[in-house]
Amino acid sequence: MPAAEVDVSPDLVRRLLASQQPDLAHLSIEVMANGWDNVMCRVGDAMVARLPRRAVAARLLAHEQQWLPVLEPRLPLPVPAPARVGQPGPGYPWPWSIVPFLPGQIAARKPPADLRDAAVSLAGFLGALHTPAAPDAPVNPHRGIPLADRDATITRNLSVLGRLVDRGAVMRTWEAAVAVPAWNGSPVWLHGDLHPANILVHRDRVSAVIDFGDITSGDPATDLSVAWMLLPAECHDAFQNAYRAASAYAPDDHLWARARGWALALSLAFLSHSADNPLIAEIGRHTLDAVLA
Repeated sequence: MPAAEVDVSPDLVRRLLASQQPDLAHLSIEVMANGWDNVMCRVGDAMVARLPRRAVAARLLAHEQQWLPVLEPRLPLPVPAPARVGQPGPGYPWPWSIVPFLPGQIAARKPPADLRDAAVSLAGFLGALHTPAAPDAPVNPHRGIPLADRDATITRNLSVLGRLVDRGAVMRTWEAAVAVPAWNGSPVWLHGDLHPANILVHRDRVSAVIDFGDITSGDPATDLSVAWMLLPAECHDAFQNAYRAASAYAPDDHLWARARGWALALSLAFLSHSADNPLIAEIGRHTLDAVLA
């Protein structure tokens, strides 16, 4: 995990609130999560402060601030659209957000009780999200792109993992996915980082989708890779049928083949960058096993 470039503490959050959102400054503040890009602090019962911990994350947060309020009204699951936008202040150099607190636990720790229901819910969400993106949608050089553009990354990650993975099986699966025709439709809106640690489960059901820092546009197969990360094979038909019903275009077999390729690529990325994050390592291993099965 990259080192923080700024120490985000409850004291810092309280100072920022006092100077910019004084009506919130009296509320309790506690750190909820210290992630790869952002620190999340619970503010009272109903809100969360989301503060970048490094400069690259500040640029990603700006994308959330611009686009989530635009997309939120048409999405069938709650998303953390910023309710308030903070500015740089003493001891803190970047914009930050106040977002609603969304109850639940991440699906990586507490899977939904009914995975077929989860398949339908997630597919409906993605069908609503995957609409033609704005011309000035954020560009992400790693997500939504043609699979072939990730060849060098696949090679690098396999080198890192060595004998921890079956290189022959990985390459056979990867080459089959890359051989599939690329997406030739208009770029659609993408979550960009949809894995079980960015899906909330409350009262045993999928309840929200969080962390849109990688929001971008491109091939919808990127997001559809979540099927191999969360759902057993027997629920894939339900996922595909629900997505087909919710989509503005007609998904074909090439889309699902690319989605499997994306699941493979992301599983290797998770495994290669999780030495200090056993949760992400577990997601990577589960996804790789599902893809190769």
